[in-house]
Amino acid sequence: MGKKLLSLILTGIVSALVGYFAATWTLNRRIPADASSEEVAAIVAADKKSAPQRRVEVKEVANFSDAAESAVQAVVYVKVTQKARYQQPNSIFDLLFGFAQTPRDQVGLGSGVIIRPDGYIVTNNHVIAGADVIEVTLENNQVYPAKLVGTDPATDIALIKIDAEDLPTVPIGNSDDLRLGEWVLAIGSPYDLRSTITAGIVSAKGRSMPNYDGQYRVESFIQTDAAVNPGNSGGALVNAAGELVGINTSIISLTGSYAGYSFAVPVNIVSKVVDDFIEYGAVQRALLGINIADMTAQLAAQANVSEIDGVYVAGVQKDGPAEKAGILVGDVIKEINLNAVHNSAGLQEQLNRLRPGEKAVVTVLRDGKQHEIIVTL
Repeated sequence: MGKKLLSLILTGIVSALVGYFAATWTLNRRIPADASSEEVAAIVAADKKSAPQRRVEVKEVANFSDAAESAVQAVVYVKVTQKARYQQPNSIFDLLFGFAQTPRDQVGLGSGVIIRPDGYIVTNNHVIAGADVIEVTLENNQVYPAKLVGTDPATDIALIKIDAEDLPTVPIGNSDDLRLGEWVLAIGSPYDLRSTITAGIVSAKGRSMPNYDGQYRVESFIQTDAAVNPGNSGGALVNAAGELVGINTSIISLTGSYAGYSFAVPVNIVSKVVDDFIEYGAVQRALLGINIADMTAQLAAQANVSEIDGVYVAGVQKDGPAEKAGILVGDVIKEINLNAVHNSAGLQEQLNRLRPGEKAVVTVLRDGKQHEIIVTL
């Protein structure tokens, strides 16, 4: 037993020494000390080809410094004030003894993004709703009064303007190009912590929220896990190239603080709403004239389609654009202007980019066949 143990120990030592010297000799043989950069590159390339299992490729760590330092210059701090309203005393005792509370101004905080160098700033509708005074603080601490240009509760987007020129802006990206798992940055002023930057990935696209009050909404949110808290609303969501891809608008939380889910309005929706404010003074919203439902296995069977994907046409309004163009109940909408739609939120997003009077190519599946139908909205 003792001899066997001793033999095993000696074998291990010899193997280790042989391995060490072999590795050292191999390294020195492959990369001589006086090798040129071209020779080193050739050796490494040959090594990867002949023995890739010996190497662990180190991928470049994502670096958002350029994107963050550029975009943060165009993200502003928005302070809104709602003036106190006089309150009637509840009773004669309140009047006589001064028990009625003295009304106070209400102050709200949020963020905004400069989208034009002449002072146009986009933010959330809920940030400025009810405001009597809007004040904007730039990254360089300059303070400006702002006037309201337009609001759209359906998309929760508002446009304000300050009297300034040559302001820094964020390049506008394309939210359609965002990919699941792509890195993004959220920039804003949570809890009055100005110019705060957090990072996360795109968790989902085309998200919608439960609609408890029944008001009309256009929702096709970008969901991320970048930390967003009260005060971030209206701030920028940018990609790794520093391009604006969304406006941060809400979170899902049981406590009111970030709990892992944050949502942004896609910039492709924001751009159209902002353009409408500037050109028309109000949002020009196109309607298709249908009642819709997200696809289910039962609806797919009724429509005779194999995939549970797209938007089911549950009703067609009489004399509406869809009926005039030939869209029928039971059709499954797959594309709007060649842009794929997978659910109701995606359909709303595509339609919200269009204006009344414009034409749209609606691709539908009917009885297993594809049809392209031109609709005047």
